[in-house]
Amino acid sequence: MKSIFMSILALFITIICLPILLIQGCDIHKPKIQKEPMVESDQVVRVYINETGEVKTLDLEEYVKGVIAGEMPAAFQMEALKAQAVAARTYAISRINAYGKDGHPSHKGAPLCDSVHCQVWLSKEKLRKLKAKNWMRNYFPKIEKAVEETKGFIMTYDNKPVKQPLFHSTSGGKTENSEDVFAAWVPYLRSVESPYEDRAPHLQDEQSIIASDFIKKIKSKYKDATISPSNIHSLKILERSEGGRVLKLKAGNKIVTGREVRELLGLRSANFKIAIEGENIKFITNGYGHGVGMSQWGANGMAERGHTFDEILKHYYLGVEISKMNP
Repeated sequence: MKSIFMSILALFITIICLPILLIQGCDIHKPKIQKEPMVESDQVVRVYINETGEVKTLDLEEYVKGVIAGEMPAAFQMEALKAQAVAARTYAISRINAYGKDGHPSHKGAPLCDSVHCQVWLSKEKLRKLKAKNWMRNYFPKIEKAVEETKGFIMTYDNKPVKQPLFHSTSGGKTENSEDVFAAWVPYLRSVESPYEDRAPHLQDEQSIIASDFIKKIKSKYKDATISPSNIHSLKILERSEGGRVLKLKAGNKIVTGREVRELLGLRSANFKIAIEGENIKFITNGYGHGVGMSQWGANGMAERGHTFDEILKHYYLGVEISKMNP
């Protein structure tokens, strides 16, 4: 009886289990990446250089290396650098698709520029001038590896390249819905938790401004504003977004947005609290940047805890796939 049972068990393993293991076993620990080519693109990009006014034609992957160097600390974890590489490459493709050969209206002849208007891109020559003596030797190889290991991969949504792969430094614990910051509702730019930012240098900041200077700045934008030293204590936050940023702030007879206040005062974030201390107004900010899309410090925190680049991207951009471009 025992031999019959063992024969049946062996037959079951051979016919049922073994084929399943052969099919699935090799992919158990690999990122779930869409392997089939989803989009076509040129392998070169044209970049407008703001300092000189020239347009440079660059290999796409070399361009991505310069963006990572300009946008993310190279000391970050490899999987965070890879996530940034895919986001940067996706942004480049979205700009090429949107503006083509004519270029962006702000820099005709090139769909991309080298500043924060698009993505910061730094040439190797500039990096050698800006960075410490051994940075190119110690850190640039990490960037090269991150780009090489994600070569050709971009984010797609509904089988199309993601148009707005936005990112920022530090969310402050939770990212923002796109419509709460930039007006437009985007399905993959939803508010999500970003819990691993405790080591971010600007997680919390304080900035004080003299009340009279604050009043001047508000009146420079709104000439008929009634805010004055006599009613400065009436400053009141009326509404916050899901991610915590100020949506509406009452200043005299005006209702202004947190984004407007941030731009007027140069605050780290629109997620702030207000404290009036004598003639000063203190703004206590949480996070750094607009808060939409991927938090770079949050991505690094996820990478430190073992998350892969595709897991990081799918956490911050809901519903996206990681897809391979056509050569």
